[in-house]
Amino acid sequence: MTAFLRVLQKNLGLTVPLFMAAGFVTGLFLNNPSSLSVLILPLTFLMVYPMMVTMQYKKIKEGGDGKVQLAAQVINFLIIPFIAYFLGKLFFAGQPYLALGFLLVSLLPTSGMTISWTGMAKGNMEAAVKMTVVGLFLGSLLTPFYIKALMGATVSIPLMKIFIQIAVIVALPMVLGGITQALLVKKHGWQQFNKSVKQDFPPYSTLGVLLMVFTAMVIKAKSIMSDPMTFLGLIAPLLILYVVNLVISTLVARIFFNREDGLALVFGTVLRNLSIALAIAMTSFGREGSEIALVIALGYIIQIQVSALYVKQHHHFFKKEVMPEAVSA
Repeated sequence: MTAFLRVLQKNLGLTVPLFMAAGFVTGLFLNNPSSLSVLILPLTFLMVYPMMVTMQYKKIKEGGDGKVQLAAQVINFLIIPFIAYFLGKLFFAGQPYLALGFLLVSLLPTSGMTISWTGMAKGNMEAAVKMTVVGLFLGSLLTPFYIKALMGATVSIPLMKIFIQIAVIVALPMVLGGITQALLVKKHGWQQFNKSVKQDFPPYSTLGVLLMVFTAMVIKAKSIMSDPMTFLGLIAPLLILYVVNLVISTLVARIFFNREDGLALVFGTVLRNLSIALAIAMTSFGREGSEIALVIALGYIIQIQVSALYVKQHHHFFKKEVMPEAVSA
């Protein structure tokens, strides 16, 4: 089972659209697709809990990379959300819930893939781990305030409900994940846990993501069928957001940081925690949640393709640093 889920995880660029298509077809034939909404909370837990088991919370206390961490959070919370807000206003005038979904994509930075892609590009893994933990905390705390301040005039924002849902879908899995991690470390030792045991958890988070995407598409299928151009119109603004984000992050990385820290900065600011964004959309906004989720589901596809391309091409943007011994030779 785990091996099969790993295959799904490694091919999200393909599996997400396949599950979206399957959900769309299923939704067209169901008489009461909204009945699947009862699956949202358990699927949310399936998405988030495995992610929390693998989190290295102690990294947040470590120092030595304050400059790159500060730069990452400035980009994550003082630049990108406002770019997303104005792009949403531009592309989704008169469609406030699509604009809200677009904003949600920008508000929850970093995911487990931040660490993975940084490693693949041979960036600073320690900095990437800390960005992931800090991004999770700050994103969870600030998201309700951002959406209330930026979208409260056009969309009814259930602020207290969002806080409660974040407590349920982030804080509770975080506590349970921390307990699970402590028990597994006690049983296997930290080295064995970090090397092999924790690798079994992310694939189950992927399963939760795919099933949540499927559920959102089932609920929204008939609405998409009646207006397919709206759905297709989500692709261009999302692509623009990711490209603009990449350009800003790469320029900051090149100007202010070495290659390793710069790569951690790029992947710590461009990759978004779409799992938690999807969970907030589906648990906090009732019927409109499935409309918001469409934007986030497409975000998975674009994020994966953009990240994979960047890993292959990043050497064009960063000079390979020469080791001191090579210079002396």
